[in-house]
Amino acid sequence: MSDEQKSVREIRINPIVPTESVLVSTARGMRPRKAEEKVDRDTRAHVETCPFCKGNEEKTPPEILAFPDPENWEIRIVPNLFPVLGDDNPQTGITFGLQQVIDGYGRHEVIIDNASHGIAIHEMEKEHLQNLFSIYRQRMQELYESDPRLKYVLVFKNFGPAAGASIPHTHSQIIATPVVPQNVEDEVINSRQYHAKYNQCVFCSLIDEALTYEATIYDRESGEIRRKIDVGQYVVERSRHFVAIKPFASRYEWELHILPLDHQADFLQVTADQLEDFAQLLKRTMQRLDKVIGGAQYNFFLHSKPHGKDYENCNESYHWHLEICPRTSIPTGFELGSGLFVSTISPEDAASALRAVELPDESA
Repeated sequence: MSDEQKSVREIRINPIVPTESVLVSTARGMRPRKAEEKVDRDTRAHVETCPFCKGNEEKTPPEILAFPDPENWEIRIVPNLFPVLGDDNPQTGITFGLQQVIDGYGRHEVIIDNASHGIAIHEMEKEHLQNLFSIYRQRMQELYESDPRLKYVLVFKNFGPAAGASIPHTHSQIIATPVVPQNVEDEVINSRQYHAKYNQCVFCSLIDEALTYEATIYDRESGEIRRKIDVGQYVVERSRHFVAIKPFASRYEWELHILPLDHQADFLQVTADQLEDFAQLLKRTMQRLDKVIGGAQYNFFLHSKPHGKDYENCNESYHWHLEICPRTSIPTGFELGSGLFVSTISPEDAASALRAVELPDESA
């Protein structure tokens, strides 16, 4: 079979949000194109001029939280110096004609992930990652309880300039808003509809398929195999409580999603035992990505159940998850104009490459 015959060219529909599609076109990968530049990471443990390094605490707004304590902190939360939302200038919403304005009320905070300036997620200790995500959970809870107007708290991380990071010291962010972001709202709406029809969480169904489903699809005229789906071919990592899956309709070529194996709608429900397991799986997943596409810029974001009375009925239908989106190519005019993501690597090949990475056995 020739390379041309082997190449994939198909539009895949996102099963969670069917209005979102991805064009997988592996032949496009052979064309000349500009990739996002690899980041030459500053691996120094301390930089004298960095506002996030120890000893420079006065260069940030007063801290909200320091773990384990202000003097020996390894994780620190401060208000964002240039917030996209805040409560310093409250206004009422206004409407004029078709134009509607909602008060830009909310919170914008920076989590300094680690005291070490240049450390990467895959280099952090499992215990540190467990503490980091425990602090995410704690701060999300505190923000939801601080004001009933806050409907959604988004935790996200930008690594690299193309991913939106303006300071090289490892950090992530929390933004609390009075509205639910549209991409999360779309997930909530479609998962509700799926649950109403099948009495099953669509995320749980996807996990079940990834772990148990296999199929061979034949051409009805020639009898040749058109598609073979093997059990576990989209699974990159699995632990006691979590699984890292390569989405069938991946927007980004090396995109991965981490989900709890047992149904859980709200990240605030996660237990300490689960977080310990999650930290180990996240570390291994990021190690695999680093081995295959080391130096890539990326975003990750935590999608969890929104809060408020309008979302009390989605505990059975929604499923929290972490989306990891490496930025290995610059969006084209077609992608920006159509909203159709283009992937030049098939998700099956990407998952296979990530699984093939040999990692040390930390249980030995």
